[in-house]
Amino acid sequence: MRKLTVLVLMASLLAGAAVLAYAQDKKKAGRASPHETTSAVIAGKKISVEYGRPFKKGRTIFGGLVPWGKVWRAGADEATVFTTGGDLMLGHLHVPAGAYSLFTIPTPEGWTLILNKTVKQWGAYSYDQGQDLGRVPMKVEASGNPTEQFTVLIEGTGGNDGVLKLVWDTTAASVPIMVH
Repeated sequence: MRKLTVLVLMASLLAGAAVLAYAQDKKKAGRASPHETTSAVIAGKKISVEYGRPFKKGRTIFGGLVPWGKVWRAGADEATVFTTGGDLMLGHLHVPAGAYSLFTIPTPEGWTLILNKTVKQWGAYSYDQGQDLGRVPMKVEASGNPTEQFTVLIEGTGGNDGVLKLVWDTTAASVPIMVH
């Protein structure tokens, strides 16, 4: 009986330690949303976006959770990271091969996409406009059916051309890509 009591006590302590370790890891990571990397190869160059994918959960997204006229990390948790394996044009912005933080400024009149040279940052809290590689306007349109989870798409459209799309709720914002 005494051995059984000791075994039950040990099992309880181990289970409690595992739960505590899991909670600490989750808190340490600070991530509230699942994360994903999406990528495409256009004209032989890999382009990828690593981002947090928040859910709508019945909330008002643009003009609510994501305020109008403010820099947004285009996702959740860490700043979204845009990486290109070769030089390209994102709209009218020349983007050398490398990694950048990707932000947007949504407004009711239109969106602005921002590539920033500081890659490792949490959200947009320490965003520094002086580190911007540049900004480009985005095409914004109604996406039709609501998209529950924020989604980033990179699609080749033929040859050296493609498109970067950000889709959430009933909004789709996009910018053309042209690989050099």
